[in-house]
Amino acid sequence: MRILICFCLCLFVLNGNAQSSEENAVRQTIETFFKGFHQQDSLLLKSVVSDQVIIQTIANKVDSTYVQSEDYNDFVSHIIGIPTTTKFQEKLLSFNIQIDGAMAHAWTPYEFWLNDTFSHCGVNSFQLFKDSDSWKIIYIIDTRHKQGCD
Repeated sequence: MRILICFCLCLFVLNGNAQSSEENAVRQTIETFFKGFHQQDSLLLKSVVSDQVIIQTIANKVDSTYVQSEDYNDFVSHIIGIPTTTKFQEKLLSFNIQIDGAMAHAWTPYEFWLNDTFSHCGVNSFQLFKDSDSWKIIYIIDTRHKQGCD
């Protein structure tokens, strides 16, 4: 009986370590994306996204909410086009990562700062696909709020 219990505990620990390793790989992919974002490095951004990546935002108007899509190349051009005199930082507050085989989802609340002044907050939702041995971002959608950011 002790052998069976030890065996089950070992499997549980090994499974937990494998999951943790994959979660770390997903987190690293997202952190690399933001490193490229903050450094305005299109090659670093490209290294962690799929060729067919979809980027969307939940946008708000005075009396409605809608989904706004952005072409990836336009997104990169916009980021690269930010003047070097403008300081911007998206601070990820936490990671909630879920994985099933070659699919992962990451939920990352954030704060966005522009020239050291709070701009807005929200949540990023990333969908990732494990392509061979690396995770690639295939879908990003975010929310943006000026209020209720506590």
